[in-house]
Amino acid sequence: MLDISRQSFNTDLIARADFVAFHVPMHTAARLALDHIPAVRAVNPHAPVCCYGLYAPLNDQMLRAAGATHVVGGEFERELAAIAAGRSREPRLVVLDRLPFRIPDRNGLPSPDQYAQLAVNGALVAAGYTEASRGCKHLCRHCPIVPVYEGKFRIVPREIVLADVRQQIHAGARHITFGDPDFLNGPGHAIPLIEDFHREFPGITYDVTIKIEHLLNHRDLLPVFARTGCLFITSAVESLDDAVLARLQKGHTRRDFLDALELVRANGLTLAPTFIPFTPWTTRAAYLDLLTTIRDLNLIGAVAPIQLAIRLLIPAGSRLLEIEDLNAGAFDPAALSYTWRHPDLAMDVLAADLLQLIPRAERQGSSRQDAFRLIWERAFGQPPDFHLADRSTIPYLTEPWYC
Repeated sequence: MLDISRQSFNTDLIARADFVAFHVPMHTAARLALDHIPAVRAVNPHAPVCCYGLYAPLNDQMLRAAGATHVVGGEFERELAAIAAGRSREPRLVVLDRLPFRIPDRNGLPSPDQYAQLAVNGALVAAGYTEASRGCKHLCRHCPIVPVYEGKFRIVPREIVLADVRQQIHAGARHITFGDPDFLNGPGHAIPLIEDFHREFPGITYDVTIKIEHLLNHRDLLPVFARTGCLFITSAVESLDDAVLARLQKGHTRRDFLDALELVRANGLTLAPTFIPFTPWTTRAAYLDLLTTIRDLNLIGAVAPIQLAIRLLIPAGSRLLEIEDLNAGAFDPAALSYTWRHPDLAMDVLAADLLQLIPRAERQGSSRQDAFRLIWERAFGQPPDFHLADRSTIPYLTEPWYC
């Protein structure tokens, strides 16, 4: 086991391997794989190399061009085992079979304190990660899950999830992120799981990801989350512009977001919205409105600064390519995305500037409030004329990337 996001490339380990498999559940992981597959082939040219996970089938051609011999996504475990054992005669690119799950074996991974930490009340707490389900029932155009799962989702049995949580808590985790694409795709599975989780680990907190649409449709379940130790709910709001939301087919409107925020807060919970602020259709006025709304709603402490610089990613196979007025540009194999350009060059310049400014501010230890002040000054061309109160009591994870 080697986590190349946390550990150095181990040439000796790779050279001795009979089989090498890269897990690529995210865009960043796929780019890491592309960077390292040639090095694997150089030190071990005879071992089969498999890329597996959500972003594997999306980037099949690029991964194979880099040197991968097998690619599989979806419910990959059984197929991956068959490939490793040389038993897979006709490997499938996407597998959606219902599998008999096993407890994940995390032996050999770095300890939980080497990963994202929970920042709460001025302290850092080791956090773990698990999933109670995979895939998603929804078909949002920009989502990388859709080309693979096509509106399907799969449940991970409750006993498996709890066993995985148990071993991470024994390893030192004091907070658990449930990384399901949407925790309320199956409320009949999710709510009993959370009740059991809280019963066994009453002192352990957690966070979940839930669509705005589901927060509104299942508002009666919000008290359960508040009672069982949920510190915050992440929701992919993406935009506050109804025209952009319609193009992305998000299933909610600006008004829906405002209503969901009010509901979540009324139940004593924190909403952590994520955004894609730079799209081909986002005007400068819309971006300035986003910043103003975040300020007016006292959301500065709940929004990771990098969320205000993210540019729309258009991977291979994306449903975004269905949009007639999208000038997607050429596909960039290195970036694993189409190279769209904004009609207003100044918006691309602003996005590029913020992608340099924000990481630099974070490296210097700037708070979210300080970073927001810098973003505001760059976007508006003048310093903010308001006081930003310290919102350090709002809990968040120290690694705020979502792709």
